[in-house]
Amino acid sequence: MNDALLSLEAIHVAYGKVEAVRGVNLALGEGQITTVIGANGAGKTTLLSAAAGLLPWSGRARYQGEDLSRMTVEDRVERGFCLVPEQRALFGDMPVLDNLLLGAFVRRRDKAYVKNSLESVFEQFPRLAERQAQLAQTLSGGERQMLAIGRALMSQPRLLLLDEPSLGLAPTIVRDVLKRVRGLRDQGVSILLVEQNARAALDVADYAYVMDTGEFVLEGKAADMASDPRVMATYLGGGVE
Repeated sequence: MNDALLSLEAIHVAYGKVEAVRGVNLALGEGQITTVIGANGAGKTTLLSAAAGLLPWSGRARYQGEDLSRMTVEDRVERGFCLVPEQRALFGDMPVLDNLLLGAFVRRRDKAYVKNSLESVFEQFPRLAERQAQLAQTLSGGERQMLAIGRALMSQPRLLLLDEPSLGLAPTIVRDVLKRVRGLRDQGVSILLVEQNARAALDVADYAYVMDTGEFVLEGKAADMASDPRVMATYLGGGVE
Protein backbone atom coordinates (compact mmCIF):
# COMPACT_ATOMS: atom_id res chain seq x y z
CA MET A 1 0.00 0.00 0.00
CA ASN A 2 3.00 2.31 0.27
CA ASP A 3 2.78 3.48 -3.34
CA ALA A 4 -1.02 3.89 -3.39
CA LEU A 5 -2.56 7.32 -3.90
CA LEU A 6 -5.07 6.44 -1.17
CA SER A 7 -4.58 3.67 1.36
CA LEU A 8 -6.91 2.65 4.16
CA GLU A 9 -5.74 0.11 6.72
CA ALA A 10 -7.81 -1.50 9.50
CA ILE A 11 -10.46 1.21 9.26
CA HIS A 12 -13.29 1.11 11.78
CA VAL A 13 -16.29 3.47 11.81
CA ALA A 14 -18.98 3.36 14.48
CA TYR A 15 -22.29 5.03 15.18
CA GLY A 16 -22.30 4.94 18.95
CA LYS A 17 -21.83 1.29 19.91
CA VAL A 18 -22.74 0.02 16.44
CA GLU A 19 -19.75 -0.64 14.18
CA ALA A 20 -20.77 0.14 10.60
CA VAL A 21 -17.29 -0.52 9.13
CA ARG A 22 -14.96 -3.12 10.60
CA GLY A 23 -11.29 -3.58 9.82
CA VAL A 24 -11.39 -2.48 6.18
CA ASN A 25 -8.21 -2.37 4.05
CA LEU A 26 -8.24 -0.62 0.67
CA ALA A 27 -5.62 0.63 -1.78
CA LEU A 28 -6.26 2.86 -4.77
CA GLY A 29 -3.53 3.50 -7.32
CA GLU A 30 -2.88 6.53 -9.53
CA GLY A 31 -5.12 6.74 -12.59
CA GLN A 32 -7.34 3.89 -11.39
CA ILE A 33 -11.07 3.45 -10.85
CA THR A 34 -11.62 1.35 -7.75
CA THR A 35 -15.18 0.44 -6.85
CA VAL A 36 -16.80 -0.73 -3.64
CA ILE A 37 -20.01 -2.64 -4.35
CA GLY A 38 -22.56 -4.17 -2.03
CA ALA A 39 -26.17 -4.12 -0.95
CA ASN A 40 -27.88 -1.12 0.57
CA GLY A 41 -26.74 -0.77 4.19
CA ALA A 42 -23.46 -2.65 3.69
CA GLY A 43 -21.42 0.32 4.93
CA LYS A 44 -20.24 1.71 1.58
CA THR A 45 -21.35 5.31 2.08
CA THR A 46 -20.12 5.27 5.68
CA LEU A 47 -16.66 4.24 4.49
CA LEU A 48 -16.61 6.96 1.83
CA SER A 49 -17.79 9.61 4.29
CA ALA A 50 -15.06 8.62 6.74
CA ALA A 51 -12.40 8.83 4.04
CA ALA A 52 -13.66 12.29 3.11
CA GLY A 53 -13.36 13.46 6.71
CA LEU A 54 -17.10 13.70 7.40
CA LEU A 55 -17.22 10.92 10.01
CA PRO A 56 -14.78 9.94 12.78
CA TRP A 57 -12.83 6.74 12.22
CA SER A 58 -10.00 4.71 13.66
CA GLY A 59 -7.19 2.93 11.86
CA ARG A 60 -4.59 4.21 9.40
CA ALA A 61 -5.30 6.23 6.27
CA ARG A 62 -2.88 7.97 3.93
CA TYR A 63 -3.34 10.16 0.87
CA GLN A 64 -0.34 10.96 -1.31
CA GLY A 65 1.74 9.46 1.49
CA GLU A 66 0.35 11.88 4.10
CA ASP A 67 -1.60 10.95 7.21
CA LEU A 68 -5.29 11.69 6.55
CA SER A 69 -6.04 11.97 10.25
CA ARG A 70 -4.12 15.24 10.26
CA MET A 71 -6.07 16.76 7.35
CA THR A 72 -9.26 18.77 7.66
CA VAL A 73 -11.90 18.56 4.93
CA GLU A 74 -10.51 21.84 3.56
CA ASP A 75 -6.98 20.39 3.53
CA ARG A 76 -8.23 17.43 1.52
CA VAL A 77 -9.93 19.66 -1.06
CA GLU A 78 -6.83 21.82 -1.43
CA ARG A 79 -4.82 18.67 -2.12
CA GLY A 80 -7.23 17.51 -4.83
CA PHE A 81 -9.34 15.12 -2.72
CA CYS A 82 -13.01 15.68 -3.58
CA LEU A 83 -16.32 13.97 -2.69
CA VAL A 84 -19.50 13.86 -4.78
CA PRO A 85 -22.12 12.83 -2.19
CA GLU A 86 -25.00 10.42 -2.79
CA GLN A 87 -27.68 13.13 -2.66
CA ARG A 88 -25.59 15.45 -4.91
CA ALA A 89 -26.12 18.37 -2.45
CA LEU A 90 -26.89 20.91 -5.15
CA PHE A 91 -28.36 24.35 -4.48
CA GLY A 92 -31.63 23.98 -6.35
CA ASP A 93 -32.61 27.65 -6.26
CA MET A 94 -29.28 28.75 -7.74
CA PRO A 95 -28.33 28.67 -11.44
CA VAL A 96 -26.13 25.92 -12.82
CA LEU A 97 -23.26 28.38 -13.26
CA ASP A 98 -23.32 29.48 -9.62
CA ASN A 99 -23.37 25.87 -8.44
CA LEU A 100 -20.29 25.20 -10.55
CA LEU A 101 -18.46 28.28 -9.27
CA LEU A 102 -18.94 27.05 -5.71
CA GLY A 103 -16.77 24.08 -6.63
CA ALA A 104 -13.81 26.44 -7.12
CA PHE A 105 -14.40 28.29 -3.85
CA VAL A 106 -10.96 27.54 -2.40
CA ARG A 107 -9.36 29.11 -5.51
CA ARG A 108 -11.98 31.78 -6.11
CA ARG A 109 -9.47 34.64 -6.14
CA ASP A 110 -7.54 33.07 -9.01
CA LYS A 111 -9.66 34.27 -11.91
CA ALA A 112 -7.59 32.44 -14.54
CA TYR A 113 -7.90 29.17 -12.62
CA VAL A 114 -11.67 29.52 -12.31
CA LYS A 115 -12.03 30.42 -16.00
CA ASN A 116 -9.93 27.44 -17.12
CA SER A 117 -11.78 25.06 -14.81
CA LEU A 118 -15.14 26.26 -16.05
CA GLU A 119 -14.12 25.88 -19.69
CA SER A 120 -12.90 22.35 -18.98
CA VAL A 121 -16.18 21.38 -17.30
CA PHE A 122 -18.24 22.81 -20.15
CA GLU A 123 -16.09 20.91 -22.64
CA GLN A 124 -16.75 17.64 -20.82
CA PHE A 125 -20.42 18.39 -20.13
CA PRO A 126 -21.75 20.55 -23.00
CA ARG A 127 -25.26 20.19 -21.59
CA LEU A 128 -24.20 22.21 -18.55
CA ALA A 129 -22.98 25.01 -20.79
CA GLU A 130 -26.39 25.04 -22.48
CA ARG A 131 -28.17 25.06 -19.10
CA GLN A 132 -25.84 27.38 -17.19
CA ALA A 133 -28.52 30.02 -16.58
CA GLN A 134 -31.17 27.48 -15.46
CA LEU A 135 -31.91 26.80 -11.82
CA ALA A 136 -30.40 23.50 -10.71
CA GLN A 137 -33.79 22.27 -9.49
CA THR A 138 -35.14 22.38 -13.05
CA LEU A 139 -32.58 19.90 -14.38
CA SER A 140 -33.28 16.24 -15.10
CA GLY A 141 -31.81 13.56 -12.85
CA GLY A 142 -28.96 12.86 -15.26
CA GLU A 143 -28.19 16.55 -15.66
CA ARG A 144 -28.11 16.99 -11.88
CA GLN A 145 -25.58 14.19 -11.58
CA MET A 146 -23.48 15.81 -14.30
CA LEU A 147 -23.69 19.09 -12.40
CA ALA A 148 -22.60 17.43 -9.15
CA ILE A 149 -19.59 15.87 -10.89
CA GLY A 150 -18.87 19.08 -12.78
CA ARG A 151 -18.87 21.08 -9.55
CA ALA A 152 -16.33 18.64 -8.10
CA LEU A 153 -14.17 18.98 -11.20
CA MET A 154 -14.00 22.75 -10.68
CA SER A 155 -11.45 22.03 -7.95
CA GLN A 156 -9.37 20.06 -10.48
CA PRO A 157 -9.28 16.96 -8.25
CA ARG A 158 -6.59 14.33 -8.26
CA LEU A 159 -8.86 11.89 -6.41
CA LEU A 160 -12.64 11.87 -6.88
CA LEU A 161 -14.93 10.00 -4.47
CA LEU A 162 -18.27 9.18 -6.12
CA ASP A 163 -21.13 7.98 -3.93
CA GLU A 164 -23.89 6.13 -5.84
CA PRO A 165 -23.78 8.22 -9.05
CA SER A 166 -26.38 5.91 -10.66
CA LEU A 167 -28.95 6.48 -7.88
CA GLY A 168 -32.38 7.20 -9.31
CA LEU A 169 -31.23 7.26 -12.93
CA ALA A 170 -32.58 5.28 -15.88
CA PRO A 171 -30.20 2.59 -17.25
CA THR A 172 -29.38 4.59 -20.39
CA ILE A 173 -28.48 7.65 -18.30
CA VAL A 174 -26.39 5.47 -15.96
CA ARG A 175 -24.33 4.26 -18.91
CA ASP A 176 -23.76 7.84 -20.07
CA VAL A 177 -22.72 9.07 -16.63
CA LEU A 178 -20.31 6.17 -16.07
CA LYS A 179 -18.89 6.58 -19.57
CA ARG A 180 -17.97 10.11 -18.55
CA VAL A 181 -16.50 8.78 -15.30
CA ARG A 182 -14.29 6.47 -17.35
CA GLY A 183 -13.26 9.50 -19.41
CA LEU A 184 -12.12 11.28 -16.25
CA ARG A 185 -9.92 8.29 -15.40
CA ASP A 186 -8.41 8.51 -18.88
CA GLN A 187 -7.57 12.16 -18.13
CA GLY A 188 -5.63 11.14 -15.04
CA VAL A 189 -8.23 11.50 -12.27
CA SER A 190 -8.22 8.61 -9.81
CA ILE A 191 -11.69 7.55 -8.70
CA LEU A 192 -13.15 5.69 -5.73
CA LEU A 193 -16.63 4.66 -6.82
CA VAL A 194 -19.24 3.40 -4.35
CA GLU A 195 -22.16 1.70 -6.09
CA GLN A 196 -25.15 -0.51 -5.42
CA ASN A 197 -25.47 -1.12 -9.17
CA ALA A 198 -22.78 -3.79 -9.26
CA ARG A 199 -23.00 -4.55 -12.96
CA ALA A 200 -22.49 -0.93 -13.99
CA ALA A 201 -19.68 -0.41 -11.46
CA LEU A 202 -17.74 -3.52 -12.47
CA ASP A 203 -18.07 -2.55 -16.11
CA VAL A 204 -16.30 0.77 -15.57
CA ALA A 205 -13.83 -0.08 -12.76
CA ASP A 206 -10.30 -1.47 -12.77
CA TYR A 207 -10.41 -3.04 -9.31
CA ALA A 208 -13.30 -3.96 -7.02
CA TYR A 209 -14.11 -4.68 -3.40
CA VAL A 210 -17.33 -6.37 -2.30
CA MET A 211 -18.68 -5.11 1.02
CA ASP A 212 -21.12 -6.94 3.26
CA THR A 213 -22.23 -5.84 6.73
CA GLY A 214 -19.28 -3.52 7.22
CA GLU A 215 -16.51 -5.79 5.94
CA PHE A 216 -14.84 -6.53 2.62
CA VAL A 217 -15.64 -10.14 1.75
CA LEU A 218 -14.12 -10.27 -1.76
CA GLU A 219 -11.71 -8.23 -3.84
CA GLY A 220 -9.96 -8.46 -7.18
CA LYS A 221 -9.76 -7.11 -10.71
CA ALA A 222 -13.16 -5.82 -11.74
CA ALA A 223 -13.26 -7.98 -14.87
CA ASP A 224 -12.59 -11.08 -12.79
CA MET A 225 -15.16 -10.12 -10.19
CA ALA A 226 -17.82 -9.70 -12.88
CA SER A 227 -17.45 -13.37 -13.76
CA ASP A 228 -16.98 -14.67 -10.20
CA PRO A 229 -19.89 -17.04 -9.44
CA ARG A 230 -20.24 -15.67 -5.90
CA VAL A 231 -20.57 -12.09 -7.18
CA MET A 232 -22.84 -13.13 -10.04
CA ALA A 233 -25.20 -15.03 -7.75
CA THR A 234 -25.48 -12.33 -5.10
CA TYR A 235 -25.05 -9.02 -6.90
CA LEU A 236 -25.50 -9.55 -10.66
CA GLY A 237 -28.68 -11.57 -10.71
CA GLY A 238 -32.27 -10.45 -10.54
CA GLY A 239 -32.22 -8.27 -13.60
CA VAL A 240 -29.72 -5.64 -12.47
CA GLU A 241 -29.08 -3.33 -15.42
